[in-house]
Amino acid sequence: MFLFRKKAEMPGAADALPGRPTPLPTAERHYVNGNPLKGPYPDGTETVVLGLGCFWGAERRFWQMPEGVFVTAVGYAGGYTPNPTYEEVCSGQTGHNEVVLVAFDPAVLPLESLLRTFFESHNPTQGMRQGNDMGTQYRSGIYTDGDAQARTAEAVRTAYAGALREKGFPEVTTEIKPLETFYFAEAYHQQYLAKNPGGYCGLGGTGVSCPVGVGVPA
Repeated sequence: MFLFRKKAEMPGAADALPGRPTPLPTAERHYVNGNPLKGPYPDGTETVVLGLGCFWGAERRFWQMPEGVFVTAVGYAGGYTPNPTYEEVCSGQTGHNEVVLVAFDPAVLPLESLLRTFFESHNPTQGMRQGNDMGTQYRSGIYTDGDAQARTAEAVRTAYAGALREKGFPEVTTEIKPLETFYFAEAYHQQYLAKNPGGYCGLGGTGVSCPVGVGVPA
């Protein structure tokens, strides 16, 4: 299916595929709610980028949240290759993760609550995999916009790591990094499970509740 063999080790920047200077064509509007995929977003909207396994099922989890999410989009982040294709990301030779961009209203949906859904929707202790999906593009990751988001992400990760430890799980491997660039994925990946309701979804959590209300200072 893929052009290259999947890999479970991150490449170095010098070894990554070269990519291309122009963005890939993608959808203009969200297939489910009709909102503009790339904006403009309403005043007060924040964005955060999340990696939790195959992005088809991951994206659906966030557009189905009852309130506070303006738009979701799938793409690639956390690596080196500019404007990568899906096949290139799946090769393990770009360093990128399959991710979901969530544009949300923090006055309605605080980041802590969004991250609770994030952590409870996958197993963040598995390193470069989610279930049977193996490769660097399936790692757990939070790619933040600003110091306040980073502090919240660190605090929620710490709280959930404690809850998992009490249940006998190994250490959390979720990476938290400032977002450098989000590359929108190809149009057919956007809201894939809304277009293909019987499509593959490998999303699965641990069954452990994530604490919220951890009191992170702004």
